[in-house]
Amino acid sequence: MPWKETCAMDEKVQMIGDYLKKEHMVTEIGKHYQVSRKTVYKWIRRYQVEGIKGLQEGSHAPFKHPNATCNETASEIIITKRRYDQWGPKKIITWLQERRPDKHWPAVSTTQAILRKEGLVQTRKYRRHTPPYTHPFQQCSRPNDSWSIDYKGQFRTGDGRLCYPLTITDNYSRYLLSCRGLRHPSHEATRPLLERAFREYGLPLAIRSDNGAPFASSGLGGLSRLAVWLIRLQIRPERIALSCPEQNGRHERMHRSLKAAVCQPPANSLYRQQLAFDRFIAEYNEERPHEGLGMKTPASLYQPSNRHYPQKLPKIEYDDWLTVRKVLPSGGIKWCNHYIYVSQALAGEPVGLKQITETAWEIWYSFLRLGMVDATKQKVLPITPV
Repeated sequence: MPWKETCAMDEKVQMIGDYLKKEHMVTEIGKHYQVSRKTVYKWIRRYQVEGIKGLQEGSHAPFKHPNATCNETASEIIITKRRYDQWGPKKIITWLQERRPDKHWPAVSTTQAILRKEGLVQTRKYRRHTPPYTHPFQQCSRPNDSWSIDYKGQFRTGDGRLCYPLTITDNYSRYLLSCRGLRHPSHEATRPLLERAFREYGLPLAIRSDNGAPFASSGLGGLSRLAVWLIRLQIRPERIALSCPEQNGRHERMHRSLKAAVCQPPANSLYRQQLAFDRFIAEYNEERPHEGLGMKTPASLYQPSNRHYPQKLPKIEYDDWLTVRKVLPSGGIKWCNHYIYVSQALAGEPVGLKQITETAWEIWYSFLRLGMVDATKQKVLPITPV
């Protein structure tokens, strides 16, 4: 029978006290505390040998574990880890197996547990990642169907200052629309250069980028302030998958040529580096034949877009069957008598909500479906990739 629902230790102390008074038989004590005579005698013996400490519950773990890693093996694992402190459990076990193939080594998971117990494993800090892009890429069958934009890897000019080249290309013709060296890869530096490209060449249907700032964020839909601005211009911001630069292969290939031509070695200053970029643009677009274009030049295939850059940003409009809410400065909306956070990048922008079930609504920004509003959880659930 179990002890009463008070405190097991208190019950044991009272039971020993009743026994020491010699007023009741062991059977009566057992009935009073709802335990067997055998249990009463067990705690009496422990009290007589160890005193009050003997009444505490001991460990129920077995003295021997038949599948436990022996101390000698664990020591070898720990010594190897301290010798190669940057190695993980998989590398350590592989290294030991190659040198001692005759010995049985534990699994990687067991090795990790041994290292963690010794405090030799550092827990990685969780980092928020940009959510995956879940929409198909824009078909690229003519100029301005799709552009690519990226910051080529930064480098230092001869004066020791950093240069971040911002590059924009047309994916159909490979035409290099812009290559500008900047001091910082920020929204404030990127948007004016995009505006200049839009005024000169018109608007594309889509712009493809990686998942870094200022093109994307870790918020809902991966939206950044720059992406929201593009959507207002009716340009779809596309993002390649994480660690998949091959999805932007044409642009990456141009970066290789750019680096070899004008960045090795770099110029003495940002001004002189920009002059080198300008010379590269002229040669790349008008003189250099491209195998991917049938040995034609990008300039022979590219023509500006007939979608002109507007003097004023158009308003976002929705169909009548969508319920519209304006995103508050804090990044949330009021919905079903609750505050639901959406995205700081959409502050001040209207979003549309389409009811799917009694408690779920799709949330849209212009033509882009962002996620699902769950009224029961009072939050926006991101789109799950198929």
